[in-house]
Amino acid sequence: MTQTSPGRPRDPDVDRRIARAALDLFGDAGWAGFAMESVARRAGVGKASLYLRWSSKEALLTDALTASLPHVSDVDTGTLRGDLAELATQILGLYAGPFSRAALRLTLDAATIPGIAEHYQATRDAQIQAARAIVRRGIARGELPAATSVTMLINTVIGGAMMHAMTTPPGKRAALAADTPRQARRLVDFVLQSVSG
Repeated sequence: MTQTSPGRPRDPDVDRRIARAALDLFGDAGWAGFAMESVARRAGVGKASLYLRWSSKEALLTDALTASLPHVSDVDTGTLRGDLAELATQILGLYAGPFSRAALRLTLDAATIPGIAEHYQATRDAQIQAARAIVRRGIARGELPAATSVTMLINTVIGGAMMHAMTTPPGKRAALAADTPRQARRLVDFVLQSVSG
């Protein structure tokens, strides 16, 4: 997280509590209900502690999102199936993990939050390009027909993983989060059978 002023060393445990409180509040109340005072109360710290670390609620939320949300990144396992399974695992982890509500809220609200919209869009663009590269590599290696729609395949895998996480009952979310690799492989196998069948 970004330090905004010099002084004594920061307590990493306090930083983690603040980040968790910020993401929990954002997930529950959205940007309209996001306030420094509310974050401080949830984290069990004084409001001054927040303002010593961050000059604005935008800076606080940006740092909390960057530090705590899992990032979807490019992978190259050497096989299309492996790459898509890793991509689906990352999506399942994002939307079934401990900050799933914040991740979903970010997907819906990012464009309306000053200072976060640009950062979020750049991150999303990089993620989309990485996902598209996975499918293009699969086509280049002959693992997919040349006429395969890159967009449709990526939308199916990412959308399927996201919907699986979001529609899992709350009481079963922890089990899903602990089993994301296997669930991701099942999804990818189903999609690839449909494409090549």
